[in-house]
Amino acid sequence: MALLGYGIAGRHIHSPLIQGVEGLVLQVVASRQEEAVRSTLPHVTRCDSHEAGATHPDVDLVVIATANDLHAPLAEAALKAGKHVVVDKPFTITLAEARALRALAESRGLLLSVFHNRRWDTDFQALKALLAEGTLGHVAHVESRFDRFRPEVRAQWREQVVPGAGVWFDLGPHLVDQALHLFGLPEAVSGTRAALREGAFVDDWFQYTLAYPRRRVVLQASMLIAAMTPRFAVHGSRGSWLTVGRDQQVPRLVMGGPPEGLAWHGASSPAQDGAPTVASAGDYRQYYAGIRDALLGGARNPVTPIQAVAVQAVLEAGIEAQASGHAQPLALTDSERAAFEAGVD
Repeated sequence: MALLGYGIAGRHIHSPLIQGVEGLVLQVVASRQEEAVRSTLPHVTRCDSHEAGATHPDVDLVVIATANDLHAPLAEAALKAGKHVVVDKPFTITLAEARALRALAESRGLLLSVFHNRRWDTDFQALKALLAEGTLGHVAHVESRFDRFRPEVRAQWREQVVPGAGVWFDLGPHLVDQALHLFGLPEAVSGTRAALREGAFVDDWFQYTLAYPRRRVVLQASMLIAAMTPRFAVHGSRGSWLTVGRDQQVPRLVMGGPPEGLAWHGASSPAQDGAPTVASAGDYRQYYAGIRDALLGGARNPVTPIQAVAVQAVLEAGIEAQASGHAQPLALTDSERAAFEAGVD
């Protein structure tokens, strides 16, 4: 495998997860951070150029953990070089780029996947099990929040005026993918995003509603919430279910903890009302185990290109909804909708 980018996502999330899955070998890292790579991964080959890593002859699978605007061109280069590809979220900046990559991977017979790791959050696994049990009856209203308290604007590209910056492209893909995974494609998207912090250049707050027949799913995120808010609030005809606190896998990985042991799983301050029994705690390694099995054993791609295209369509519909002031349908073709609903790609 080659890992492109060795910032927070590459160094602290992808690298330990890859190394924690048997059968995967991290061979190449493309990053200018020579000392960081040398000190943590002395056995790998380092490239200064992302393009060199994307086309390196010694790798079969390329993982792209760079700035968002590089996702599409690097994925295209890797696919054209005959490599399988995993892209960190968001898949691309535009729906057109997402469609082009899906078509390219299909034409080359290569695996293309997007790292929607939040499907393997412990609280999301619990919610998925709860819905499968039907305990809440008809679920009519869902709120899914991802709040942080970062009142100061940081000198990082995600908070500057560059393509793919802002919280809608940062946290939005997580919430959108989870909603689509549970409920399928919405009929329309409405809502807005805003820059609320002093000195903010890009959106640091959003609230979007996905409209379904007899159901509304509200997705929210803010960088100015210091109080503990429900991560999920799910309301049905037979009761409600709320969780407070977030899965701790990412914080523990960023702090240098290995992806193993009971302390790695779970949520902080987990207040759950009527929580179902979960067969296993969330574990992001399951994503990469799924990638391995898809390549070596013919198992299903854990996150397919059409699922990633659908997420991109929701992100784009949200932007258009704010610009127009009206709810927007997803700009998906009939064949794309059929592929998504059939679960094939």
